[in-house]
Amino acid sequence: MLDLSALAPADLHYQVNKLLSDYVECIDDDRLEDWPDLFVEDCLYQVIARENADRGLPTSAMYCDSRGMLRDRVVALRHANIYARHYSRHLLSNVNVKGVQDGEVVVQSNYVVLQTLVEGDTKVFNAGKYLDRIVATPDGLRFKRKVVVFDTYRIPNLLVTPL
Repeated sequence: MLDLSALAPADLHYQVNKLLSDYVECIDDDRLEDWPDLFVEDCLYQVIARENADRGLPTSAMYCDSRGMLRDRVVALRHANIYARHYSRHLLSNVNVKGVQDGEVVVQSNYVVLQTLVEGDTKVFNAGKYLDRIVATPDGLRFKRKVVVFDTYRIPNLLVTPL
């Protein structure tokens, strides 16, 4: 298992960037069945509006508190939800590895998600920041906590795929 305290800052930054890249690639390449594997079993994935996050209000657009719930989300997306077919493309910036606290890497980064409807134009779908807590596992770094705080006041379509 990776020893977080033994990593040089540049190596830690590389490992974090690799996990974030794997995360958005799973979503953008529609390999959603692989997406939950980037999290530990006892995880938190929350998508919350900035106005709620800033006020300490818990209401979220999406809330999953285990890898099993993430898998259920993918199954529902594939078999139960009805939505316009689309492609997503994430842009990440300002990956800030703030340090290691209590064995967790604390990271904040910005994202923009472009969405292209199969029979339409490409538009900015959502923008905001990721607040991540990442841990070392025998399989490499994994998300312990991923809070997606979106700035976009109104989501124009159903929020189906993860951000």
